[in-house]
Amino acid sequence: MTATDRSLELIDVAAQAAADKLAHDIVAYDVSDVLAITDAFLLASAPNDRQVKGIVDAIEEQLLKKLGAKPARREGEREGRWVLLDYVDVVVHVQHSEERVFYALERLWKDCPELELPEDAKATRGKAAEHANATGAGEAATPGGPAATGRAGALDGELR
Repeated sequence: MTATDRSLELIDVAAQAAADKLAHDIVAYDVSDVLAITDAFLLASAPNDRQVKGIVDAIEEQLLKKLGAKPARREGEREGRWVLLDYVDVVVHVQHSEERVFYALERLWKDCPELELPEDAKATRGKAAEHANATGAGEAATPGGPAATGRAGALDGELR
């Protein structure tokens, strides 16, 4: 089984919205063969909580405006360190750069096919490392993801 056309459309719009808000290291995986509850994951990160929230808001706005899609669930918004947007067909993870390093979701899904993204989104690869080098930021991370409840919690449980 592969991600549906609708899932690919959601991923494409979400990835472009994240790139427009200067997200770092945008990547998407087709997880339809290993998870029955969603088709794809989109991962993006930002160096601060405010930017994480801005990226999430832009993704929500563009998916609603262009595709009429609303998230079934939104978790982690208060902390702004890791926000999960569950659109059923796709799940979007926008993480603070420190959480991205700590949780290393790419490592968990590396065997899943990577999805093609818009050029602007592809151009974000390596931006987190560039930013860390430019600011002298360390690799220390403090865990703090979405609450492990409900459907999103089940997704989180799948990750461990």
